[in-house]
Amino acid sequence: MSEEQANGSSQRRRWSILNIVLGGLAGLVILAIVGAIGFAVMLYHYGSQLPDYQQLADYHPPVVTRIQAGDGSLVEEYARQTRLFVPIDEIPEEVVEAFLAAEDKTFFSHGGLDYMGIARAAFTNVINSFTGRRPVGASTITQQVAKNFLLTNEVSYERKIKEAILAYRIERAFTKDQILELYLNEIYLGVGAYGVAAASLKYFDKSLDEMTLAEMAYLAALPKAPNNYHPVRRHDAAIGRRNWVLERMREEDFISAEELAAAREEPLVPQDASRPNVFQAKYFAEEVRRILYKQYGEKGVYEAGLSVRTTLDPRLQGIAERVMRAGLVAYDRRHGWRGVVDTLSAEDMAGEWAEALREKRLSFGVPGWKAAVVLGVAGDAARIGFADGTEGRIPFEEMKWARLEVSPEELGPDVESATQLLHRGDIIATELVKTKEGTTHYTLRQVPAVSGGLVALDPHTGRVLAMVGGFNHKGDVGGSEFNRATQALRQPGSSFKPFVYMAGLDNGFTPSSQVLDAPFVIDQGAGLGLWKPANYSEDFYGPSTLRTGIEKSRNLMTVRLAQYVGMDKVADYAKRFNIDPKLQPTLSMSLGAGETTLMRMTAAYGMIVNGGKKIEPTFIDRIQDRYGKTIFRQDNRACEGCSNVTWNGQTAPVIADEREQVIRPQTAYQMVSMLEGVVQRGTGRTVAQVGKPLAGKTGTTNDYFDAWFVGFSPDLAVGIYIGFDQPRTLGRRETGSVAAAPIFRDFMTAALKNQPGIPFRIPSGLRLVQVNAKTGLPTYMGDPSAILEAFLPGTEPSSTQTVLDGSSGGGADSTADDKLKVGTGGLY
Repeated sequence: MSEEQANGSSQRRRWSILNIVLGGLAGLVILAIVGAIGFAVMLYHYGSQLPDYQQLADYHPPVVTRIQAGDGSLVEEYARQTRLFVPIDEIPEEVVEAFLAAEDKTFFSHGGLDYMGIARAAFTNVINSFTGRRPVGASTITQQVAKNFLLTNEVSYERKIKEAILAYRIERAFTKDQILELYLNEIYLGVGAYGVAAASLKYFDKSLDEMTLAEMAYLAALPKAPNNYHPVRRHDAAIGRRNWVLERMREEDFISAEELAAAREEPLVPQDASRPNVFQAKYFAEEVRRILYKQYGEKGVYEAGLSVRTTLDPRLQGIAERVMRAGLVAYDRRHGWRGVVDTLSAEDMAGEWAEALREKRLSFGVPGWKAAVVLGVAGDAARIGFADGTEGRIPFEEMKWARLEVSPEELGPDVESATQLLHRGDIIATELVKTKEGTTHYTLRQVPAVSGGLVALDPHTGRVLAMVGGFNHKGDVGGSEFNRATQALRQPGSSFKPFVYMAGLDNGFTPSSQVLDAPFVIDQGAGLGLWKPANYSEDFYGPSTLRTGIEKSRNLMTVRLAQYVGMDKVADYAKRFNIDPKLQPTLSMSLGAGETTLMRMTAAYGMIVNGGKKIEPTFIDRIQDRYGKTIFRQDNRACEGCSNVTWNGQTAPVIADEREQVIRPQTAYQMVSMLEGVVQRGTGRTVAQVGKPLAGKTGTTNDYFDAWFVGFSPDLAVGIYIGFDQPRTLGRRETGSVAAAPIFRDFMTAALKNQPGIPFRIPSGLRLVQVNAKTGLPTYMGDPSAILEAFLPGTEPSSTQTVLDGSSGGGADSTADDKLKVGTGGLY
């Protein structure tokens, strides 16, 4: 081949190669253009379907609403998700570094996507596709924010594409700190905890700044799979993952080698995730929840993250829970044994009786009470077993009370042996008790069928300090959320009488005025027959002072006084004191035949002792939103100078008293003094055992359906109610002085312990005169029945008295020497 031919052939080959290269490049360019167009189409396709990421700027996650007592103690939490929102500048730097090391070490340098991480994940997924393993991701913290807030947890390439697009957009709309704040408050970390603040409390019962470095690293180990690193069930795996996070923190120079070594050696010891309440106040907390629900709605209660400071006094609440339950148990024991809670079959008893008992899941809702199964019975004791497999013993002495209940009025014969009561397989309620000798054994318990309520409030402000609405709130046996303190409408009986007597005091009567205690009959109208009220003793005592009438709770005197004053005026007092704004002005109402709640009655008595000032029961002092801003304050009175932090000799601030005056202070004190007599000489004498100035009134309704005691010290008003939810008799002689007053006594004994005995405050405008407590007449020095009685100036008694006998039918008194007359109005 000639040289010319060879050159031509070489040139053709070069052109052929060039054409191939150019063709390849053209193909690549076309592919790139097509790819770019396809990528743009894909971005448009998926990007146009994405939710608006700008909504993250107005992020308000569901946050726990926390109910706190007056001293800040936690009472209850309400939430759909357990989360506490914490601004990024309040989250410790070590917590942030732990999560960066574990989840996204290049967070502050990437633009939303970690391309190297994506490449590694893609390579891994190619391998996983042949092994059938789940695809892995390479999500940055920004991508996790996009997924958690705006997308679903669906495992697909489509979701990953959307996630990447959103992450890119989020990075250009928000700062890195804003993205971290969203992430650390939203991420789910197991055990029902959302966000790092909630998790620190759930796992370690600590705030964020109280955690150790090792604890912070453990939280950072959880986002990928919280259940796989449970601190108890997967303890070894949890330790391993935590230490991996610590090593990652060391690699990123977040911690020193010494800190790494120390943290690795720290044991992983979680606290109880349920975080039990400091004290039981279920009825109180539920009342607060209802108030919040009414004011802020369901979303406000369960998502708004409110901080609610209540009026609750934990010490008084603890006393109230204890004495109320003890009082109900004492009543219940007086009325006998109603039988065992349940039984286990012979098959269960022959096998795993503890497991069978556990499956019953019996709870009595009372601290210390436990379900037990009878394993064996002898004459002097019963051997019992518990759900955890342990055993115990109930001596016969702890069962002797359990005579069979025949009726509210009758009990069966005395119990002579434990075998009369219990049999193998019986399930009973028990409680561990300590003897005087210091030993312990179990006692037989029974959830009372009767219930009741207790209210303690500040009579000067109306702040409810303690409240019990029943024996137990949510026990499997006998539990009830019905609040007998606020929801039960019951007849107050004789506890209403002070309001009749105050109407009399404001209409010309004094504590020494005499009213006839004699038979009383009135025609109630067509078809209703005659009404013949009677005293509890069914006796008649003749002319008696108002003081005696209230101290001895004389029905006939009260009715006569009400008729003389006028029931329209008595009904007005019921309205003034908010006992019953619509009380029917019929004479039977003077004996407490209307209906009201324990809360209203207790507040009404608070108005007596505070000098006749109007108060409304309140449960909440202050509410703050999730950012700490106060959005509600109960006391909005202006007080110039109250905000001063230091004392510089300035005049003490004065808070204006804006309370409405319901009755004269002088009338209020006269009634306080008369109710103090109820405790000293009357139906409430058991309360005198407290040994401090106390006053109050018993109440018992027809056929012993309801028992009351409502009273006060100078600075604490307390009401007790006992009765059945389905009204029936409590049993003969179960009066307010027997069933309710002892609970009041025990509450005040504990509540006022180590406090000085403060006398009741006497307002100006009264004269104190020494009189005989029985006659109301002035008496001599040294009279054993002498008391100081309070009178308005000019109304002091003389040596003779007039007696209201009712014969005039509306105002005229007859003298004590007059004989009884038959009146045209039907009074005898």
